[in-house]
Parts: sequence; structure tokens; C-alpha cells
Amino acid sequence: MPINILMPALSPTMEEGNLAKWLVKEGDAISAGDVIAEIETDKATMEVEAVDEGTIGKIMVAEGTEGVKVNAPIAILLEEGEDASAMDAAPAAPAPAAAAPQAPAAPAVEAAPAVAPAPAAPVAASGERVFSSPLARRLAKQNGLDIALINGSGPKGRVVKRDVEAAIAAGTGKAEAAPKAAEAPKAAEAPKAASAGASDEQTLKLFEEGSYDLVPHDGMRKVIAKRLTESKQTVPHFYVTVECELDALLALRSQLNSSAPTVKDGKPAYKLSVNDLVIKAHALALKAVPAANASYLESGMVVHKHADVGVAVSIDGGLITPIIRRAEEKTLSTISIEMKDLAKRARERKLAPTEFQGGTTSVSNLGMFGVKEFAAVINPPHATILAVGAGQKRAVVKGDEIVPATVMSVTLSTDHRAVDGALGAELLQAFKGYIENPMSMLV
Repeated sequence: MPINILMPALSPTMEEGNLAKWLVKEGDAISAGDVIAEIETDKATMEVEAVDEGTIGKIMVAEGTEGVKVNAPIAILLEEGEDASAMDAAPAAPAPAAAAPQAPAAPAVEAAPAVAPAPAAPVAASGERVFSSPLARRLAKQNGLDIALINGSGPKGRVVKRDVEAAIAAGTGKAEAAPKAAEAPKAAEAPKAASAGASDEQTLKLFEEGSYDLVPHDGMRKVIAKRLTESKQTVPHFYVTVECELDALLALRSQLNSSAPTVKDGKPAYKLSVNDLVIKAHALALKAVPAANASYLESGMVVHKHADVGVAVSIDGGLITPIIRRAEEKTLSTISIEMKDLAKRARERKLAPTEFQGGTTSVSNLGMFGVKEFAAVINPPHATILAVGAGQKRAVVKGDEIVPATVMSVTLSTDHRAVDGALGAELLQAFKGYIENPMSMLV
């Protein structure tokens, strides 16, 4: 039976994407793991891999098409022994503009209709997602198998059709033998879009015709608006602010940069920024106050073992938050080099989903714009985000004397369900300690 290749969801927030380029043509034979297309999402351009083998029978969405909904058919794959006549029963691809919104899913390939939709991606008893093709999930369900018990032979261990067929033949993978899958926590229902009580048309009537340009939202701006609205409406924000003296940190940064080794072109191997030291200090503070390195779920508190620090990077049309993984374990030079690479590829929209999805906390730094102090919006599932202001020369009192010092205001936004005021204050005190005694970050 022909298999519909569907528009995949390449990020949890993706609802539609642009089919930028086909890397195969009709009649081409493909195998599981072959890269078949390039998809532009709201944040990046990514390659799509096939999860089943066969022959491309028909391309249903031309390259360059924008606004293709997740799960919409984009091509038809013929299995072994099938020819073009087998495609007669396959449906036409819906027009992108008319397609109804669908919940994001991870498949790249799916069986043509006449059977029920594939079950959602399963979760093993350990709580880890089991990567499998939709066709494999359907076959497993129809035969009473637990796909979490089937060994995958596809790309990166993905369970594909042949693996399920092998399990059926061997009589293994019976669902009744499997431990009950961990029940995924219920996601908070997305709030309905709020309005100020007026429609777009009513609002535009307030302005003189010809006095404005109406610029349609792109995909990234829509996602940012939706996620931040959900965050402010569903996450109880609590704010704590502290001021840190930077003079010792600036002196250490200058010393480390001046002693950086040079590479073959004579340039220094690294050049530390204040933000690099902020990332390290925040990660070490979370290690020192592990209860604050958490995510709130309805089913319990997720206490993370490592500080994976997302760093807000401004790009055309919005922002993205690439992640420094295990930042508490990395040297300052490693963080600096990694951050520059991530920021560069973020602006080019070349980050892989694993480089900007997840994380345990975030840092947003507007100090380079001269902003003294601000409060950032939490990016779920994080429970904290650090808003960093500019380092400014101020008069401070030391030993009953007024002396100049470089001072930076930092505001921690917390999800009060996970990190209450006292715990947030403890985290900020730990952060302040590392910033004002920066040598402690080197030992």
C-alpha cells in the first residue's frame, strides 16, 4: 500500500513550515535515513530524513511552497513491488492556506488512508520517548505489541516497519509483558488568544488610512507571541533583583583575554565576554542551589542534574535561545567559543532542534544596549530566567566612604510553583558570590 510522506513537526511549537527544497525526484529509490528534503521552520532550515524505504511515486507539494501544515501529505512513497497504479487511492495534498491546523507530531512518513490514524509517539517505562515511524506504531498497535519492547534498526535506533514485522514473526514484544508506560503529564491547555476587546478591523479604524503599513506576522513572531502569552497567563512569575559589583570580574576577564593563546592566523583562540562569565556564574549557582534547577510539572518536580543554560540571541524577526549544555562543567574559554558558534548559526538559522530545545534555565542580557534593569519572561519548561542589565559606574559606600564601582543589576524571574522567593534569593546570592569573586569560577 502506498505511504504518504507527511510534513514533519521539527520542533514542539511548529504548526507549519516551508518546503524549501526537494533533494529527491519522482522515481528515486530511497532508504531509511536518506535526506529527502529541506524544511524551513520558524527558527531554522533543517533536513528531513526518510524513515521507510521505497520509491518516490509522486511529489505532492512543490519546493518553494510556504505554509504547509504539519501532517499534510507532501509526497507518496511506493513500497517494494508497487507501481504508479497503486497511487490511485492516495488523496490529493490539501492546499496549505486551507489546511486545518493539526497538532504537531514527529513523523516523516505515514501510510496512506483507509485505516485509523497512527497512535502518538510512545513513551517507554523509563519515561524516555521511543522513536518510531508512524507505520511501525500502527502495525504494533494492530498486532497487540508494545513498541517500547522492539529494538529499532532505523536511523538513530528508530523502530521501523521491518522491526515490527520481525517482532511479529518472532512472537516478541507483546504489550501485556510490558510495564505500564509512564503517563505523560498533561500539558497546560493553550489559552485562547486574548484581545483588548476590539477586532483588528476596529483597531485599524483608530488610525488614519495611509498613515501606517500593516506587516503580516511571520511564523517566528506568531510562535513568540503564543508562547509568551501562555507563559505569562499560566506561569506565576516572581521577581528578585540584586546588584553585583563587576570590577574584579572585569579585571580577571582582561587578564584572561590578554593571556589567550593565538591560533595559526595570529588571532586569539578566544575572547571572553561578560556574558560568558555570567553564563558560567549562573550555571555554578544552580549547581550550588540544586533545588532551583527545576521544572514544574503537574505530576511532580523535575530536578535537573546539570545546568543547561539557554542564552537569548536576537535574530531577524524575533529571538532564539541556543543552549550551552552542562555549562557548570565547561571552562570559560569553551563556553565563549561555543556561544559564538551557536549565536552565529542562530542568526543564519542553521541550528539543529537539539541546540535550542530544552535546557533548564535561560539568560537574557540587554546590557550591551545600555539597559539598566529589566524583567524577562520565563520560557517554559524552565523555572528561571536571568535578566542582565548594563555594568555602570556608580557611587557605592564602602567602609563609610563613598567610592566609585562598576555595578550590574540582575533580575531573576522564577516560576513561583517551583522556585519561591526565598529559594530565588538564595540562587541570586550564589550568583552574586561568583560574579564578585570570579576567581572561584576557575577552581
